[in-house]
Amino acid sequence: MRSQNTQKKIPGNGIIRKKLDNGLDLVLLRDAAVPVVAVDIWYKVGSRNEVPGKSGFAHLFEHMMFEGSENVGKAEHMKLISDVGGTMNGSTSKDRTNYFEVVPANQLRLALWLEADRMRSLKVTLENFENQRSTVKEERRQRVDNAPYMRVFYEMLDELAYQSWPYKHSVIGSMEDLDNASLENVIAFHDKYYKPNNAVLSIVGDFYPEVALGMVAEYFGNISSGPAIEAVTINEPPQTAEKRTRWDDPFAPMPAYVCSYHIPARNHPDFYPIEMIEKILLDGESSRLYHRLVEKEQLALHIMGGVESKFGPNTFIFFGQLRPGKKLEQIESILQDELERLKTEKVSEQEMEKAKTKFKADFISKMEKTYYRADQLCFYTAFFDQPELLHSELERYLKVTPEMVQEAARRYFNQKNRSVIEVYPAGG
Repeated sequence: MRSQNTQKKIPGNGIIRKKLDNGLDLVLLRDAAVPVVAVDIWYKVGSRNEVPGKSGFAHLFEHMMFEGSENVGKAEHMKLISDVGGTMNGSTSKDRTNYFEVVPANQLRLALWLEADRMRSLKVTLENFENQRSTVKEERRQRVDNAPYMRVFYEMLDELAYQSWPYKHSVIGSMEDLDNASLENVIAFHDKYYKPNNAVLSIVGDFYPEVALGMVAEYFGNISSGPAIEAVTINEPPQTAEKRTRWDDPFAPMPAYVCSYHIPARNHPDFYPIEMIEKILLDGESSRLYHRLVEKEQLALHIMGGVESKFGPNTFIFFGQLRPGKKLEQIESILQDELERLKTEKVSEQEMEKAKTKFKADFISKMEKTYYRADQLCFYTAFFDQPELLHSELERYLKVTPEMVQEAARRYFNQKNRSVIEVYPAGG
């Protein structure tokens, strides 16, 4: 069993953090209100870590991780969790890949053993590789290539807006890169990134911390560290002129207006007022843009948007599906009008309070879910090195003022910082 000299309890919030000798970062939070426990592991690897010509590897490994390991057969991981009444899944983003289980409290050992077994001994075989490469290619066809507007969201908007490769290319990867990938490529990718020193493991729910610490040491403590991982620097230069293109979408039923504005990274102070701008403009039928575009002017059939889920240099996006007989220029004009209004008129205290109330209600609703707290602990640990933000970051949102909203709107929502894609039905 590894030493526990680096274990510490963060005062006042019940969070325990420990780092194993092999570099695994462990964060625990006990909550016995419901007899379940969530196990979530983040590997600090996403599409941002890929190199040109080898896109889609992080997402491919999300699939590969369910193909079996030394003591677990193909697809058996899912069956074992399902058989005890649990749920599980995985996901890939630009910045990380995660895997999680939510199980009855007495099945914590099972969830930890399963995650440790595939961290230690994943079966990266030619058969598994070819099988999952075919699966990912079919997923791409269904979710991206043959779905309305999805090429824009999954690929084209970032390709247009970003100059830096790590965020410019898509998570799912190109067909060409997937076709050209070799077994040697994916083995090297796995050996580099899927190691304990590149992972954060969180446990939240009904368990005894000392028992959980013992289990983690037993199952993960003797897994060897991998090489030191170099940080990915995303040097995204300021955008100095509007970018605009047209996409003739063979699957789009109606034209659509899509745009993005560059905004700062997730840890920047301006991120908080920008999140409030999302609430003001786009959250619900009482939001400014829904009222103008859908109800009053009846220009759009559907709108959505807001802050993207990247953790580095980010974007604020808007999508509006055009109503028959209307023009995309009309949607753009109304959007621009509402953004200018944010710059010239301070949001009223009443509207500001409404946005904060909605944000707080959404936050509390999410925090009631055991898995959500486990996932947020991984996030705050991996990207802020501050798991205690789970309990304190809400206050940063609630301290946003109308003045802060106005300044953020002036700073980021200008035409030279905008990338626009006009989508039209092919042949229309």
